[in-house]
Amino acid sequence: MSQPNKSESTRGLDYLGYQVAPARWHAGTVTSKTTVKTLLILGASGDLTGRLLLPGLAGLLASGKAPGLQLVGAGSDPWSQEQWRERVAGAFSAASGTADDAGRAALAKVADATGYHQLDVTADGPLADLLARLQGPVAIYFALPPHVSQKACEVLHSDQVPAGTRLVMEKPFGSGTESAHELNKTLAALVPEDHIHRVDHFLGKATVLNILGLRFANRFLEPVWNREHIEKVEIVFDEDLALEGRARYYDTAGALRDMVQSHLLHIMAFLAIDAPATIEERDLRDAVATVLRASSIKAPFKDSTRRARYTAGVLGERTVPDYAAEEGVDPARNTETLAEVRVEIDNWRWKGVPFILRSGKAMGRRRKEAVITFRPVPHLPRGFSGVDSPNQLRIGFGPDVLQLDVDVNGPGDIFTLDRASLVTELNAAGMLPYGEVLEGIISGDPLLSVRGDTAEDCWRIIEPVLRAWESGDVPLEEYDAGSAGPAAWPTGVVG
Repeated sequence: MSQPNKSESTRGLDYLGYQVAPARWHAGTVTSKTTVKTLLILGASGDLTGRLLLPGLAGLLASGKAPGLQLVGAGSDPWSQEQWRERVAGAFSAASGTADDAGRAALAKVADATGYHQLDVTADGPLADLLARLQGPVAIYFALPPHVSQKACEVLHSDQVPAGTRLVMEKPFGSGTESAHELNKTLAALVPEDHIHRVDHFLGKATVLNILGLRFANRFLEPVWNREHIEKVEIVFDEDLALEGRARYYDTAGALRDMVQSHLLHIMAFLAIDAPATIEERDLRDAVATVLRASSIKAPFKDSTRRARYTAGVLGERTVPDYAAEEGVDPARNTETLAEVRVEIDNWRWKGVPFILRSGKAMGRRRKEAVITFRPVPHLPRGFSGVDSPNQLRIGFGPDVLQLDVDVNGPGDIFTLDRASLVTELNAAGMLPYGEVLEGIISGDPLLSVRGDTAEDCWRIIEPVLRAWESGDVPLEEYDAGSAGPAAWPTGVVG
């Protein structure tokens, strides 16, 4: 009997588990939660390792959640063992200063025993030889540029990857839909899908669970969490930092790839999902995938997207040069440092509600939040005066704060409406974001890792915009560093 034709949306996804018989990773439980014994960091001498990975690991070790873990570094730089151990000890110092005796002992044990290996991960043989000498199960953290990670995986063969090995990939995952698709196939030939961790450090457990708890534990919210009552949703991640020496990566990425594709689409999905049966790996990641499959940015892109680049200005007490004049920047690339897109989710709950995703560098105010704006009341009884504006719910990310803006009868004249804000702090993470990421990797829990099919869908959503921007269909505007962005952009987003 012949197989039915597959739709274009599922073409080529057999390797991810979309067969008639469910693959192991898609059967409701993960195939293995074996605790990782060795963390191998590739790109150990790089910025990501020193600035984020090692401090995150330190918090995890100090909390006692990674007993017996061994740390191994590897990279192309000819580092001595002393150089590597100095880097580890320096990155562990802050956590050691606040840890208890057991935490300090755990940190010291890992720092004293760690080793460094100089190797070319893109050559056939050296990485496999190193893997064979390490205590398993091993988590291989690819703290490398995407194209280097791809090459390193391509030279590995499945029989060179010990059972239980976990592959950890930094975002951006590939450089487009096709490259992400090819990378997914490469990884799937080496390990099962639930042993692949596509890291999005924005999806720390505290952030995700705060969103889900707010959404689904409050009876009064769910009935109004839809197109009938919500006018728009804005997700804003504005940074008060400029390029900060990251031109080598950022100038080939830009705000749309670096933030919107890599992070904000997933935050959007968690805000938009229908209630899953459980918050276990399959149910939650299936719900996210369903939202992303329904999402798109509609043409014409000059109406649904904006882009801009910062010029010279003042951030705090320092002067920032034009982005185009920053060291390592190629002005001809027209790389945007501020991106805004309007995503539409074509399903029953959200049809017609714009999800506005925005991220920028060198902004005058650091702002990381989701703002849900409700529709105005259909009728305000005559006799009231003063402010009557739509209610807004704000969910802050770092610090995690919940703020509900409502109109209430003001002091003095009881018939005058004033805006009041009900504010509460949400539960903060006990660790740095990369500590939460590493905890999931070491314990074998892929819950908050990005699944292969959704990684491809995120590229599908933004690729038409990238093409339009590259062809000049959307003008590259400018804004002063330290400002709120171009003056003509809607104040509802930048305010």
